[in-house]
Amino acid sequence: MSNVQYRSYTRAILLSAGQGRRLLPLTESRPKCLLEVAGRSIMEWQVDALLSAGIDEIVVVTGYRTDLVEAVLAQRYAGMPVRPAFNPFFDISDNLASCWMARDAMEGDFLLLNGDIVFEPPVLERVLGSPVAPITLTVNYKNAYDDDDMKVQLDESRVRHVSKTLAPQHVHCESIGMIYFRERGPRLFRGAIENALRHQTSLRLWYLSVIDALADEQLVSACSISGLRWAEIDFPDDLKAAERLFQERRAPLASASRAAGGIARDQRAGK
Repeated sequence: MSNVQYRSYTRAILLSAGQGRRLLPLTESRPKCLLEVAGRSIMEWQVDALLSAGIDEIVVVTGYRTDLVEAVLAQRYAGMPVRPAFNPFFDISDNLASCWMARDAMEGDFLLLNGDIVFEPPVLERVLGSPVAPITLTVNYKNAYDDDDMKVQLDESRVRHVSKTLAPQHVHCESIGMIYFRERGPRLFRGAIENALRHQTSLRLWYLSVIDALADEQLVSACSISGLRWAEIDFPDDLKAAERLFQERRAPLASASRAAGGIARDQRAGK
């Protein structure tokens, strides 16, 4: 018998507020999440995959050029359970503040995704099917890690630390920017965010600093997606590499995703 347990309702939160200054001039007039990879924007790749997986509600946290992002959501996903949440502090804060703006969606099971990753649907399948834990950090293994990687130290399948500044001898894998919250995980994460942002200096923190603190309480497990296609896009060369990786096999468009999402929800509910 599988130890995988599904709730009847699962949300996803996409952190898509940033401009992506390291991608200039590509992001001079549009945010990073609207850059195209193999015919679709990064945001569309994410939303399409989430709908296909049966995610019930998607909240997209916007910031830079929110008008453009909201227009795509209105045109592409009209009538679907996808809504924006504007972060007015996007230009003076990091993604911990974006999490705070979406804290109302942190009820029950939810996925949290960085707005700059592209992945194939089996990545979601693996994460959603992972053994139940309060917090599940999606990780990938590779031969070497650079200064920009969000590095992870493990104790078997348990996460001990996650930080860009981990010493090389303590690095086992990297976080890809996708986290699954279940059981008491949503309540603990939301409470930790609210406590952190009582201090003005926390505006410049990454949300993974909160995950690192919760890992000390043995609440965070790892789910490896090694062998599956994904890409993080921070620099122009990343965009070119992602284009090469995804141009041959494209995921279904959202017009088909809605029907697939309904089937997946019925399966989770045992219908």
